[in-house]
Amino acid sequence: MKQLIQSFKTGETILEDVPAPGVSRGGVLIQTTRSLVSLGTERMLVEFGKANLIQKARQQPDKVKQVLDKVKTEGLMPTLEAVFNKLGQPLPLGYCNVGKVIAVGEDVHEFKVGDRVASNGQHAEFVSIPQNLVAAIPDNVSDEEAAFTVIGSIGLQGIRLCNPTLGETIVVIGLGLIGLMTAGLLVANGCRVIGIDLDAKKIALAREKGIIGINPREGSDVVKSVMDLTGGIGADGVIITASAKTDDIISQAAQMSRKRGRVVLVGVIGLNISRAEFYEKELTFQVSCSYGPGRYDENYEQRGQDYPLPFVRWTEKRNFETVLQAIGSGKLDVGSLITERIPLAEYQKIYGDIGHSNSIASILVYPEQAAAERVVKVIPGASFNGSKGVFGIVGAGNFTKMTMLPALEKVGANIKFIASAGGVTGTALAKKHKIAYSTTDYQELLKDADTDAVLITTRHNAHAAMVTKALQAGKHVFVEKPLALNQEELGRIIAAYNGSVTLTVGFNRRFSPHVQKVKQLVGNAPMNIIATMNAGAIPANVWVHDMKVGGGRIIGEACHFIDLITYLTGSKVKAVCMNAMGQNPAENTDNASILLQYENGSTGVINYFSNGSKAYAKERIEVYSQERTAVIDNYRITEGYGFKGFTRLKTSIDKGHKAQFQLLTERIKNGGAALIPFEEIINTTLASFAAIESLKQGGWIPVEPLVATEKSRAGKTEIPQVAAV
Repeated sequence: MKQLIQSFKTGETILEDVPAPGVSRGGVLIQTTRSLVSLGTERMLVEFGKANLIQKARQQPDKVKQVLDKVKTEGLMPTLEAVFNKLGQPLPLGYCNVGKVIAVGEDVHEFKVGDRVASNGQHAEFVSIPQNLVAAIPDNVSDEEAAFTVIGSIGLQGIRLCNPTLGETIVVIGLGLIGLMTAGLLVANGCRVIGIDLDAKKIALAREKGIIGINPREGSDVVKSVMDLTGGIGADGVIITASAKTDDIISQAAQMSRKRGRVVLVGVIGLNISRAEFYEKELTFQVSCSYGPGRYDENYEQRGQDYPLPFVRWTEKRNFETVLQAIGSGKLDVGSLITERIPLAEYQKIYGDIGHSNSIASILVYPEQAAAERVVKVIPGASFNGSKGVFGIVGAGNFTKMTMLPALEKVGANIKFIASAGGVTGTALAKKHKIAYSTTDYQELLKDADTDAVLITTRHNAHAAMVTKALQAGKHVFVEKPLALNQEELGRIIAAYNGSVTLTVGFNRRFSPHVQKVKQLVGNAPMNIIATMNAGAIPANVWVHDMKVGGGRIIGEACHFIDLITYLTGSKVKAVCMNAMGQNPAENTDNASILLQYENGSTGVINYFSNGSKAYAKERIEVYSQERTAVIDNYRITEGYGFKGFTRLKTSIDKGHKAQFQLLTERIKNGGAALIPFEEIINTTLASFAAIESLKQGGWIPVEPLVATEKSRAGKTEIPQVAAV
């Protein structure tokens, strides 16, 4: 299928061939007929992409600080590589989509195939959208009119926060597309509306719709004009839909407001607010969030958990429906806003000079016949007949992009497939790393006879099901940690594993030259090990903290250090005890100390903390054995005390990724045992589960071998739906 994407690195807009998405659980698959170009938002993105590095840095000072902190802890070259990789990531454009439903996912009962719908889908021939971001189009609303649904909802949410009543005077500052629709909805609401803009064309259009237009370029003082029009009282409310860097707009909004008036920000402006201007009038100021309640709430948007109407009357979906109703009733006229209708293939007529466009609303028109192929050949002529060691990758996120693919490229790995949920990131990585095929269906890899090994780097809740299916398909498997999130998932993996293919988990630390050196130095004597992880804070709403999706950071990340200590001690964990910070720590805690007892008498302590300074190194490993001590400082420096002939090893940061993937590539090509014994992988995973159980019970938890039951061998336990790809 065709999809519009934009490069943050160059600002170039491209109509790309990408694989079509599949329908996900709780969502619908839509074939696009029309989409609306949001010129304000998309112009800003294009102009940011075209800016040079210094200009980009000036626009994002907070990101510059993050880069400088990363330089201090990880060095200049790794930081620069990360920055350029981030800038090279393509951005899908668009969020005002209209089309017809061609497939319906599980748990969706509101829509059926053939329905016309509006959604926040991108500029693409096919989009897969969760049901709470989709609204049915009334029969008396055309596809072109319905394309205004989402952008109209942005204005509507600003209006709801302003809470205007019949007869009030509301000022709309900025008469772009959102501003004109906001003003139109206010007129329909029975308000007296004053619109302010610098563009004479927009002022004229506003006046045709019954809006009082003020253009400062015509010599009008906007504050005095509003005061005159309101008899010196001031506006009841001001909704700012403009985009400008100046602080003048917020000041003018305060000055033109009546006492105890309301100011709502929908656009993007300077916000150095004068306390005196707001204090003297007791003004309220509020920032409007996109389409309305539910926005950025993963439970609402991705999992379909609606807010109960009696308690949350207006959600983003119900705002979509309201805009459609207003268009259908004739109270909101959007047809007069359409400046141009452009076939998708001629998109450059819009984007070629978007910075100087005078268009108000541009509609992209899609071909009636489009192919929903889920596999795209990126490298013509690529052949894998007779090749050994052929990889397929599932997941195109940061780990794949920043770590795995660069490492695989350096060791000359032979990659045939990359699978990603939306197809855009996977296709971009395929082009960059010369991967033959991009797909949105990971099962294409399982069916492919050439593919010897599947590398899985999706969200954690998809790991176990994908590993199980890949093993059953006879593929070697590499999965980034964690292997599973619970014992039931792990039991199914054990049942599927028969030893004919290898299973490797991304416990890369054991392959670091620093760890290898310490292993060589300490030998197999019993030892005490302290591993400290200065993990850094992650916001509470990020998926890694969700026990059903990410498993929490102990299961999801601390398992790395359980494996590391297991490798160094040469033994398996027999019991675990974990304590965490706080009066009643939750099971998804990320401030905890884990004690490990090993079968050979060794002990391990893992301090996994998220409350430390980012300026301090991330990882520190201390090993004590036979009056000798080895200290690994962030995989850059290892110092030895009491070892004959060794005092120090210094490298650039090397966490073992390259060595891990080099060894994996060699094993897949040439055969041999798994890089990590299967029994150790299972023991480490069970130890991570035991840590959580220990927190709940408040004591030591033994780590017992997990045996696959007949039920799990028969595959009768429920395998959760995988919506990641």
